[in-house]
Amino acid sequence: MTEVIGVKFKEVGKVYYFDPAGNKVEKGQRVIVETVRGVECGICAAENRQVPDEELVKPLKAILRVANDKDLRTLEENKEKEKRAFEICKEKIEQFGLNMSLTEVEYTFDGSKILFFYTAPERVDFRELVKRLAGIFHVRIELRQIGVRDEAKMLGGLGPCGRPFCCKEFLHDFTPVSIKMAKEQGLSLSTVKISGTCGRLMCCLKFEQESYEYLLKHTPKVGAVVDTDEGRGVVVTNNLLTGMLSVRLDRSPEAAPISVHRKNVRLLRDGQIRVNKEELAALGDLE
Repeated sequence: MTEVIGVKFKEVGKVYYFDPAGNKVEKGQRVIVETVRGVECGICAAENRQVPDEELVKPLKAILRVANDKDLRTLEENKEKEKRAFEICKEKIEQFGLNMSLTEVEYTFDGSKILFFYTAPERVDFRELVKRLAGIFHVRIELRQIGVRDEAKMLGGLGPCGRPFCCKEFLHDFTPVSIKMAKEQGLSLSTVKISGTCGRLMCCLKFEQESYEYLLKHTPKVGAVVDTDEGRGVVVTNNLLTGMLSVRLDRSPEAAPISVHRKNVRLLRDGQIRVNKEELAALGDLE
């Protein structure tokens, strides 16, 4: 077992383990640590605790110190510098006529590097932009292209549900979301219905997928052949949450389907849920 603390560098970001170096660090305290990006100021997300060695990637880096008043002032000064750098970079992007959109600017804690995050529909030749920015700020300049999901996570906003973006509120990492998930959950395969503000499939489709997969194992799918008390038939609609099925009986195909609960049928041959080529062609860009 090794004593560690958990440190994150974004409000909603991944938590990394560090050696507390003999310090008792409380949750919410700022700490100064050395990372691959240089010296950074992070926030303690998990207090001192013992963690099994097999869960750690060693060697474990020790924190340099718990942030003092001077460090906190430096952090605030960097935030003000970031605002200025954002405006200058935005102005230069327009001046050079580059097809890119600036999303966020970050100063490393020690001020040795500035990172500019941007989105762009295609590759951008920003060599002249980097030279101009380096001449203005006299530090190392790094431009990083990010995707629309990352942009939404950085900027935040309200989703179609009216609540703040999940990625901004609590999602540490993005997980794959597929059109098949939307189909399995019985959602309308409409871009408006299944895409978030970022223009990609809503992350919340992943949250309930495990429950829907469980229900799908216990509920005949559309197209399934079942035996009911009134005879054999084919499932034409199903409600996974209530368990109610609409079954068109073989003996009276022109009549209205009967309603029956999944508990009261015997499955003979299940149906299948597939995303056809037309649906994939129409919605593939959302994934």
